[in-house]
Amino acid sequence: MSTVDTAPPRILVAEDEAIIRLDLTEMLTESGYDVLEAVGDGRAAVERATALQPDLVVMDVKMPVLDGISAAEQLGTSGVAPVVMLTAFSDKDLVERASDAGVMAYVLKPFTIDDLRPAITIALHRWNERKALEVEIADLGERLETRKRLDRAKGILMARLGLDEPGAFRWIQKTAMDRRLGMRDVADAVIAGGAAPVTPTRTPEDPAARPAGERPKPAPPRAPADGKR
Repeated sequence: MSTVDTAPPRILVAEDEAIIRLDLTEMLTESGYDVLEAVGDGRAAVERATALQPDLVVMDVKMPVLDGISAAEQLGTSGVAPVVMLTAFSDKDLVERASDAGVMAYVLKPFTIDDLRPAITIALHRWNERKALEVEIADLGERLETRKRLDRAKGILMARLGLDEPGAFRWIQKTAMDRRLGMRDVADAVIAGGAAPVTPTRTPEDPAARPAGERPKPAPPRAPADGKR
């Protein structure tokens, strides 16, 4: 029977005003969140988030040493954690700066836990969507690069071994199977030594083992059943 992970989100709090920092920590803890640590400036927020790898950072926009938006941008760029921004301002420029910095949600002061809960949920959801998209894009890029290398290797094989394109593809495929390698590994080897690709191990009966246009060799004659020649 499978179990569902119900562990509460692990949160780092970053707020320069000590009273608000304590209240916020208490508010989150009483609501079931796991507050890992609370810090008082933006640089400390970046350093501790990088070290602790929380699920989320709740951070004030105006802080000493490094402001909240700059700290959020660093966290987002490095892929450490999503940020819920706390602010007493609601002007358009601030919202745009926060969005450009990668802030997933923001909450206006004064706030209650009822304001924080949906913001935390939204931030985590948007972050997970972003990470999933990054994985998908990376996978597409990897597949495109593999195809480009296979096409280049096929061209080399067609020129050096006199194969047509399907034959070159089968050559790569069979070599990969014979040597227990990935097709991209074989393609890279062909590209690296394209002037003299190594022929994979094949049996004489394998049509792919013969150069293009070569006829199969006749089988040796069988001896008569009585042993006479």
